[in-house]
Amino acid sequence: MNTTFVVAAGLAALTLTVAGCSTDPAPTSSTSSSSGAFGSGGVAPDDTSGPPWPAPTEVPKRVAAAGLDLGPMGTAEHYHPRLSIIIDGRPVPVTPNIGVDPATGAMSAVHTHEGDGTIHIEADTVGEEFTLGQLFIQWGVALTPTQIGGVRAGSGEEVKVTSNGTSVPGDPADLLLEPDQQIELSVP
Repeated sequence: MNTTFVVAAGLAALTLTVAGCSTDPAPTSSTSSSSGAFGSGGVAPDDTSGPPWPAPTEVPKRVAAAGLDLGPMGTAEHYHPRLSIIIDGRPVPVTPNIGVDPATGAMSAVHTHEGDGTIHIEADTVGEEFTLGQLFIQWGVALTPTQIGGVRAGSGEEVKVTSNGTSVPGDPADLLLEPDQQIELSVP
């Protein structure tokens, strides 16, 4: 294969990764079922340490465990929920490049680029649903009703979840991601 072509293709993939979005018209399909936010499918166990949590490893396996595919971005629907995590009253950064394979630049339909909590949704099909749990599975950070990573809520308490300022009961991993949504997870 022509070396110039290989280098050009690699630079193009890196540019799309850094830019935050692809305009490739041939998206791959993805499945959007939430399988809880604990690792499965042969990936390392989820991080149960305290924050900040590192960038994910084993990206292709984690993406598959989340029921998603790696590839060019879907062009049918594109929106950006935003996630804030508060532990003991202090903000915790959301790691950049969750759902982005550093070896190839390929991305899942649910991914991050920046460390500001912006979640990029780039779906193959209009109306396809994605959950917060799918992001955390890819990140490799435990998310349950009573914990984020290794931070556990007090006895009888749960992780507090709000979506656009409204309290959301239940498992935070099941929260559906929506356009312009402001999500906050907190553990006092």
